[in-house]
Amino acid sequence: MMLVRVLTFGVLKDWLDSADVSVELPAGSSVADLLKRLSAAPPKAILRGIAVSVNAEFASVTQLLEDGDEVGLLPPVSGGCSHSADDIPGEDRFPAPEDAGGEVSLILGPIDKAGIEAAARSEEDGALVIFDGVVRNHSRGRQTLYLEYEAYEEMALRQMKGLVEQALSQFEVRYVSLVHRLGRIEIGESSVLIVVASAHRGPAFEACRWVIDTLKKTVPIWKREVFVDGAVWAPGEPFPDALATVPEAGHGA
Repeated sequence: MMLVRVLTFGVLKDWLDSADVSVELPAGSSVADLLKRLSAAPPKAILRGIAVSVNAEFASVTQLLEDGDEVGLLPPVSGGCSHSADDIPGEDRFPAPEDAGGEVSLILGPIDKAGIEAAARSEEDGALVIFDGVVRNHSRGRQTLYLEYEAYEEMALRQMKGLVEQALSQFEVRYVSLVHRLGRIEIGESSVLIVVASAHRGPAFEACRWVIDTLKKTVPIWKREVFVDGAVWAPGEPFPDALATVPEAGHGA
């Protein structure tokens, strides 16, 4: 037998009533075997459309598990946080990966927009494109009080770094900064900031749009919307087919 650690996020925590559980499986079990075991806890439909990670990397249902593996159950992303800044130990900034041509970080507290913009500026660039994601006071016809963001921090930073590296290569821009806040964010505050610097405006616009659109579909960050009349996990963007471990049609196991 072996023991794997299962991490849940967003709405899955509500269904499984835990963010961190240990599951005992026979040696040689796969991700599919784990999902089959877990499908007895929540209704099986709750696992449809999710992605799964093993040790903070996206995984397929056929991947074999080993004793001590950390398995993340990832509902569709771009929403939610069940913990506040006070719940996260350490400094107010999660350690970023090595420099990838700009700022790549998850932070608690306000984003230093002026500082990030200043760091991106260079005399060799003719364009600086900025996307500033701001919390609005309404969503789907309901009045919003504030938002809470949650991330699988280790995996999110890896994915964010990968987006920056791909944008630098694919769009041939010089500099990309990608910063996302976690915890409680008030109306009018920024939740995500992307800054792209390039010699020409075309690549800068394209890279900035690609980074935010791809982040919303692939980076494990979830949003919880708190309204005057209740709170819900925001419905996320579906994972791309290549990443969705359990398709919407249901898992065959």
